[in-house]
Amino acid sequence: MKLTHFGHACLLVEIDGTRILVDPGSFSSGFETLTGLDAVLVTHQHADHLDPAVLPALVEANPGVLLACDPQTAEQQGGSWRALHVGESLQVGAVTVDVQGGDHAVIHPAFPGVDNVALLFGTDSAPGQLLHPGDSFHVPGSPVEVLALPTAAPWMKLSEGVDYLQAVAPRVAVPIHQAVTTIASMHYDAFRGLAPEGTTVTVLEPGVATEV
Repeated sequence: MKLTHFGHACLLVEIDGTRILVDPGSFSSGFETLTGLDAVLVTHQHADHLDPAVLPALVEANPGVLLACDPQTAEQQGGSWRALHVGESLQVGAVTVDVQGGDHAVIHPAFPGVDNVALLFGTDSAPGQLLHPGDSFHVPGSPVEVLALPTAAPWMKLSEGVDYLQAVAPRVAVPIHQAVTTIASMHYDAFRGLAPEGTTVTVLEPGVATEV
C-alpha cells in the first residue's frame, strides 16, 4: 500500500493498482490534478473534507470515477454520489472498503450532529490495511495495520488523540487533520512518545508516495 498526504485529511490510497482519493477538502491541495482515480470517498460534509468547488474538474479528469460519501452528504450533493451506509462494504477494484462509525465527534453540544463514516480499507488477502476515521475516534473490532490519526481539531484534544492511538494500536500511525495547528510537531512527538509497543508513527511528506 502507498499513501500520499495532500494536507489535512486528504489521502490518496493506492492498493494493488486501485487508486482511491479520500476527503479532498478546502484545507488540502495538490490533489486537484490527479488522474487515474477509481473512486473519491468522503467521510462527511464539512468543507475541510469536501470542497465542491474543485470536484467538477477532478471528475472531468477522471472519467467514470466512483463518488461515494455518508448519506447526508450524498443527499446534499445530488444523484452522482452514492450513499455509504454503516455496515455495508464497497468494492473498488481490488479494494474492499468497510463502512463503519456513523457519527461525527461532538464539537460542542450546541452544534448539530452530522453523519461521519469511518472507512476501513483492505483486500481479501490483507484486510484492515488502513483506517480513515474522518472526524471521529471510531475503534473497529478488528486489527488495523495503518491508522490515519487525527492530530488537532475543534472536536478533540491531544489526550484524546493519544487515547485513540492506544485503543487502535496500529502497526503504523500517520498523522492527518493537522491544518488547524501551525506547530504540528508537538502533536507528532506526543504520538511517538506515547504510542503502544509495536506502533511506528510515520509522518508523510506532502505530495510524496510513501511505502507504509
